[in-house]
This record gives sequence, structure tokens and C-alpha cells, in this order.
Amino acid sequence: MAPYEIFVGLRKFRRKMEKLTHAEEEAMQAVWRNGEGNIKSFMDYLDETTPYTTLASTIKNLEKKGYLRSRLLGNTYLYKPVISEEEYKKKFMGNVVKDYFDNSYKELVNFFVEQKKLSAKELKEIISMIEKGND
Repeated sequence: MAPYEIFVGLRKFRRKMEKLTHAEEEAMQAVWRNGEGNIKSFMDYLDETTPYTTLASTIKNLEKKGYLRSRLLGNTYLYKPVISEEEYKKKFMGNVVKDYFDNSYKELVNFFVEQKKLSAKELKEIISMIEKGND
């Protein structure tokens, strides 16, 4: 495939990117941590109770959805991510804020404070990061 075709295909994928299931997100986390690899290498980053065949099916589904690309090396398929973890976070965290917190990051932070998931110390650290970013 020519570089331009890959670029156009990637742009289309990013526009229609769909939310992953919990199992798919766990598999993608393993791929992102490992980098390019085979199913066996991804197993090292998952819960020991995850069956090999389940991960293999999940990886194939991720490839069909366009999140992974594969290549055959000898008799083993190697998989690598098409999208970075950062790109995925940007897309779906923005949707969480929009869909559940009226597009307000303030409401998101307030939710975590009310749920006692964010300490005063962590909140001060966030404020410090914001202030440093505004300099």
C-alpha cells in the first residue's frame, strides 16, 4: 500500500473510531506497553487467568476494527497498533466529559472530589500543573 493510501485510510479510521469493550481495551493496553509483538508477548501484560485463545480472538477483532495492523514473520503474526494510546485517550476522554459532565472538566473534577477519589493534595497538584501550563 502506498504511503498516501495509508494516510487517507488512517484519517478515515480516526474519524469513525469506535469505543472498545473492556476486554479490547485491556488487550490494547498490553499492545501499547509491549509495542509490536505476537500474542504470546502480549500475554505477559495481562491477568494470568486470560486464556491465550481469548486474547487471540480479541486481537483479531481489534485488527478487523482497524486498531491493529499485522504482518507475517515466518509462521507467526506480529501485531502493532495503528493508533497511539494518547490518541485513543484524547478521543474517548473528551467524549466522557461531553456525554457525562456537560462538556465541563470542572464538573469532572468535582465528581471525583465528591466521590472521594481525589484528595486535597492531588487537587493542589492539579492546580499547580494548570498554573505552570498558563505561564
